[in-house]
Amino acid sequence: MDKSVDVLIVGGGPGGLFMAARLAARGVQTLVCEEHARVGDPVHCTGILSSDSIPAFDLPTSATLNQLSAVRFLSPGGIPVDYTTPSPLATVIDRPAFDRALADRAIGAGAQLRVGARVSAIEVDAAGVRAVAAGVTIRARLVVLACGASYAFQRRFGFGLPTTYLQTAQRELPVAHPGDVELHFGQDVAPGGFAWAVPVLRPEGAFVRIGVMASRDILGCYTRMMGRVGDRWGMANRDLPPRIKILPLGAVGRTYGDRMVAIGDAAGLVKPTTGGGIHYSIVTGALAADVAVDALAADRLDAQTLSAYERAWRTELADEFAAQSELRTIVTKLSDRAIDSFFELAHTDGIMPIVRATARFNEHRPLIRALFKHPPARRILFRAMMA
Repeated sequence: MDKSVDVLIVGGGPGGLFMAARLAARGVQTLVCEEHARVGDPVHCTGILSSDSIPAFDLPTSATLNQLSAVRFLSPGGIPVDYTTPSPLATVIDRPAFDRALADRAIGAGAQLRVGARVSAIEVDAAGVRAVAAGVTIRARLVVLACGASYAFQRRFGFGLPTTYLQTAQRELPVAHPGDVELHFGQDVAPGGFAWAVPVLRPEGAFVRIGVMASRDILGCYTRMMGRVGDRWGMANRDLPPRIKILPLGAVGRTYGDRMVAIGDAAGLVKPTTGGGIHYSIVTGALAADVAVDALAADRLDAQTLSAYERAWRTELADEFAAQSELRTIVTKLSDRAIDSFFELAHTDGIMPIVRATARFNEHRPLIRALFKHPPARRILFRAMMA
């Protein structure tokens, strides 16, 4: 049996669900197709949100587990740098509960949600969109790719692929001695990325989300990170395998086409420095919804009209992404010795006041610019650039 809607959203993650609620609240017939049997499963990320993002987008607070206001950075040689903020910088969320709360909002606004409905085919022509999901043909005026780090449709419709990829491995495990957030760096620890341990405080006890993002040897990196923190945190169930996934770190070549746009991870729009994606999936979902409402009302859904979406996200995010990408390109060239030197600067040469003055969870550009203006830090970074 055929089904007809205004907008089909492929993927029931935060960006797609936020966009669905925004569209439905404005009278747009919206259908979200989620391939898994339950929204929020399996868990896809570390589940950390800027504390600013929640009020800015009126996001659900019911999924909040604990706040984060302290982090310890550890260099390859074990040099620690501690950073604390007077108020919480970030929030740890129960990601499945968060996604399901967004789903409830979307449904409450009038959107439809189908689970266990993987979209297996999409055809686009002048008459509209024709998609197949779980044996049902869906006809829509517009399709939104919100399917995470899955790029078959982007490749097929000429959107291209993200410019950079890493792999991630992560697991949530019970612990006896939870600590503050730890971020570990080094070519042996996490080449091209970093490793983390994030405390998670649930009603049933304390846990840690331990993981790594790296360009190679992802399981080896994960095992070595377990060795670094497992005993100190009193970690249980260490033999359970991590969840491994691909992490995009650069936008696809184009995020719009005739009757189609891509948002969030599906467009490669994540933080190039950390790979964080929830905030930017919601930002791009909101921008895409605003463009879609106008395009639907005018019945102009061609690529030229929908290019307004890409202009919107580039206006808001392109400078930030460019600065983060530039820093990432340089930092990945740093030797372990150079990273240790950078950490030593934090103890001796005024780096931490710069961090306290300029660091923002979602906006790294002010800190990056300040570091390049700091002579000792600039020397280390320029040596990496020349190398």
